[in-house]
Amino acid sequence: MAQNLGTMEMVEVKSQWNDEAADFTPWLASEPGITLLSKALDMDLEVEGTEVSVGPYAADIVAKDTASNSLVIIENQFGRTDHDHLGKAITYASGLGAKIIVWIAETFTEEHRRALDYLNENAPAKLLFFGLEVQLWSINGSPPAPMFKVASSPNDYLASVKAGDQDLSDTQVLYQRFWTAFKESCASQKSPLRLTKPLPQTWMSLAIGRANFNISLTASKQKGRVGCELYIQGPTAKRAFKALYDQKAEIEAVTGPLEWKNLPDGIDCRVIAYKEDADLEDQNGWQEIFNWLRGQAEHFTQAFRDRVKSLDLEAPDR
Repeated sequence: MAQNLGTMEMVEVKSQWNDEAADFTPWLASEPGITLLSKALDMDLEVEGTEVSVGPYAADIVAKDTASNSLVIIENQFGRTDHDHLGKAITYASGLGAKIIVWIAETFTEEHRRALDYLNENAPAKLLFFGLEVQLWSINGSPPAPMFKVASSPNDYLASVKAGDQDLSDTQVLYQRFWTAFKESCASQKSPLRLTKPLPQTWMSLAIGRANFNISLTASKQKGRVGCELYIQGPTAKRAFKALYDQKAEIEAVTGPLEWKNLPDGIDCRVIAYKEDADLEDQNGWQEIFNWLRGQAEHFTQAFRDRVKSLDLEAPDR
C-alpha cells in the first residue's frame, strides 16, 4: 500500500505571472518554458522572436518547429478564451506564413475548443491548430509547477491526411505501415527518440534542437536499404559541415563510420550511415531493421545534438 502520498492543489496562474505580456510571455519564450511547451506539443520548438510585428499588431511568440521547419505562432491569454485572440492568431499566421497555430489560455470554452476542431478538420493541408490550457499545481504547499493541458489538437490520422491529401499508392501504404510499426517499436523499447508522425513517405524526421538541422531516417523499397543521416540546409550549411567534420573522429567513435557528403553542387550537406539488404516488403524482417534504425538514431542524437546547438553560425557562408 502506498504511504505518505501528497495532495495536489491547483494554484492561480496570476500568483506567479501577474501580467500575461510582461511576465508569462517572457517565461514561455525562455528555455524552461519553450521546452515544457515542446513536450506538450510533441515538437522541438526554437523561439525566433517575441512581440513580432505583423502590420499594426504584434504576435506574442514566433517559433519554428525544427523537425518540420514550420513556422509556429503562439498566442497567449489569461482567463477564458475569446474571439479576439482567435482572430489575432489567424491574422498573425496569415501575415507571417505560419503553418502551426498554438493558442494558450487558462480556460478553453467548449465553443472555442469545437472551433479549433472544426478548423483542423477543414483548413487547408498542413495548417494545424492547437489549443492548450496553462495550469499551476502545488503538492503539499510546494512551489507551483507549470503544466500544459491539451484542449484541442489534430489527431495523427488527420495530420497524415493533410500531409498527403490524395489517394495513396501501394508503396505509400507500405511506407506508412513501416513507419507506424517503427514508432510503436520505439515506444515499446522506451526509446528517448522524439519521432514525428508516421507519414506515407520514404523518410521520418527527428528534431535535433536547431533550425536547418535534422536527423532523417530513410527507407527505400527500390534500393533495399535504410539509412540514418544528419541533414544540414540553409546559407551556413557548408561552414556547419566543416565544423562538424573537424570533429569526425569523436563523432564516429559514437556512431561508427559515416559517409560525409559536402554536396559541392548544392548548398545542403549530409552525413549518412546506411544498412544494406533491408527488404521492406518482408515484414518478418522489420524488427531487425527497427533495431538498427533506433540504435543509429540514438547514436546520432548523442553525437550531434549538443555539437549542432553549440555551432557559431552567425554570418552566412560566402
